[in-house]
Amino acid sequence: MTTTEIKTNDRIATAATTVRLNFAKAAPKVFRAVIGLDAAAREGLDPTLVELVQIRSSHLNHCAYCLHMHTTGARKAGESEERLHMVAVWQEAAHFFTEKEQAALALTDAVTRVADGGVPDEVYERAATHFDEPELAQLLALILTINTWNRIALATAKRAGTDER
Repeated sequence: MTTTEIKTNDRIATAATTVRLNFAKAAPKVFRAVIGLDAAAREGLDPTLVELVQIRSSHLNHCAYCLHMHTTGARKAGESEERLHMVAVWQEAAHFFTEKEQAALALTDAVTRVADGGVPDEVYERAATHFDEPELAQLLALILTINTWNRIALATAKRAGTDER
């Protein structure tokens, strides 16, 4: 395997140029379990909201593979290019998103960056005003799942544009 160094802000990331491992084949039970969690997490949530959350988490985790997959899926579902471009800067472009979407994106930010200070009460409470308990649990499961997928894709050096969607 070869690697390429990429300078991003104040850090140097090493991008593998070949896939390290086929996770689905190497750990099929685990892979199927994550697929099951993903499917269960989506139940009852607006499909547009699902894609926005997955796109945002993938931005934060620098996961090009998942970002490509979910922006492609969002486009196929009818999401506008304008909103897709604004997900990365949703706080500065809040007017592109509903209050409910903003609450979900804020929760996505906090849960994805949980090591930076946990999930602040105000972020959780904002989400709880827009989602009932079952929906909030589904949203949390969705955020946890996309973070898992991001980590699988990054750890195994999945390449953007090679997904089967």
